[in-house]
Amino acid sequence: MIRHIVMWKFLPEAGGKTKDENLEDVRARLMALYESGKIEGLRRMEIGRDVSGTDMSYDMVLLTEFDSLEALHNYKVHPDHVVISNFVKTVRCARAVVDCEIEP
Repeated sequence: MIRHIVMWKFLPEAGGKTKDENLEDVRARLMALYESGKIEGLRRMEIGRDVSGTDMSYDMVLLTEFDSLEALHNYKVHPDHVVISNFVKTVRCARAVVDCEIEP
């Protein structure tokens, strides 16, 4: 099983929306994709917002689990995910990613 972890720092304002509005928009889009069941091999998704507010903090974290690297790749190139990813690029200023193998 593969765990895909993404963290973002969001711009204070982007696309005419506040950081909080964009955080909620991204969360809603990702959860809708997960709940649609369109991504084969996507087993779990959690999204969290930072509560500490330190200088080192990222604003949001995405935790997902996939059956395999192939399932992760299919998620990354899925047209519905690409739309979300392209939107996130317009509202974030930093991104960090870790993909790791975990035991089921």
